[in-house]
Amino acid sequence: MKKEEKTNVLRVLDGKKIAYESHAYEPDATLTGEEIAGILGEDAACVFKTLVTQGKSGQYFVFVVPVNAGLDLKKAAKAAGEKSIAMIKQKELLPLTGYVHGGCSPIGMKKQFPAFIHETAATFQHIYVSAGKVGMQVELSPQDLIRTANLKLADVAFHDATEEA
Repeated sequence: MKKEEKTNVLRVLDGKKIAYESHAYEPDATLTGEEIAGILGEDAACVFKTLVTQGKSGQYFVFVVPVNAGLDLKKAAKAAGEKSIAMIKQKELLPLTGYVHGGCSPIGMKKQFPAFIHETAATFQHIYVSAGKVGMQVELSPQDLIRTANLKLADVAFHDATEEA
């Protein structure tokens, strides 16, 4: 683990007086979510990735799902009240959210979008999400994350993912 710096995510959590623990590791954009969970010494089911999508209406949506799962686009569309949903292009991520691929967090995006977290998050005492940059995760209670990022619990993931969504 390496020396940590304050990211926008950590500043937001500090400002809201939310208890968290940050975890830094050697940044490597080729690491999978499961490999990051291994570095953290955690089950991949409690480490979550943040995915940004666009609905048929043009509205953007954020989905937070376990790293060992994929985003079920049909379930996601239903949760968001859209006819269909598609992942945004990687090059759109930074200008839209302020975050790079592999460092996207549901906390502290440039703009607040409707956001959902897979319902399994509520079953854990603590979960991990990106702390806003590659090589850094933040551990906090799911309830604090849900409140801070204004997330709704929904069944939006599938667990036989062969590809990262």
